[in-house]
Amino acid sequence: MAGAAGATPPGQEQQPRLRADAKRNAEQIRAAAIGAFQGRGLSVPLEEVAKAAGVSKGTIFNRFGGRIGLIEAVIAEVVATEIYAIIDRSRAVGDVWERLTYYVTAIRDLQYRQPATVDTMLQVYPDAPSLMEICRVGGEINEELVAAGRATGVLRPEFTAGDLHALLHDSALVLKHGPRPPREDYDRRTAYVLDGMRSAV
Repeated sequence: MAGAAGATPPGQEQQPRLRADAKRNAEQIRAAAIGAFQGRGLSVPLEEVAKAAGVSKGTIFNRFGGRIGLIEAVIAEVVATEIYAIIDRSRAVGDVWERLTYYVTAIRDLQYRQPATVDTMLQVYPDAPSLMEICRVGGEINEELVAAGRATGVLRPEFTAGDLHALLHDSALVLKHGPRPPREDYDRRTAYVLDGMRSAV
């Protein structure tokens, strides 16, 4: 018997509901991943992300393809936007030494606050294009800041962009693998880093 005019064919009535469920699952996974990655870094077990999102680990793979896809989906909210904002703000500072001071202080502060920054700078997931792009841009700003610092004489003449990278990389290593220092000690050491960079002239 033919269906009534305008009737929904069998099965199609479930498709909007399934699409809504899939969208809701993806949003829950993204929210859970942002909270987990911001608080504990990018290596949080996916089982924990799935539990927080109220889904199975398999659903993460179905929706995002795994950890790398999930990182790509949320890295802007987790840390990329803040890193790029620091770079933009540093370029807006007129005085070269103040520019360097702001950049080093802000990046070290972000490393301390956001473990995902440490994972990004240590290139823990080199297959994640967005993370590698952050590192590429970070290398560019290091070169830019050091060139300006040496040109104006505010940096020690032997100080290089590689030295700046190493100083920030070393602090990331300590935060990743060593005992976490008290905030007061960490900030005091930021001042030592800057003092060691500055020209004695």
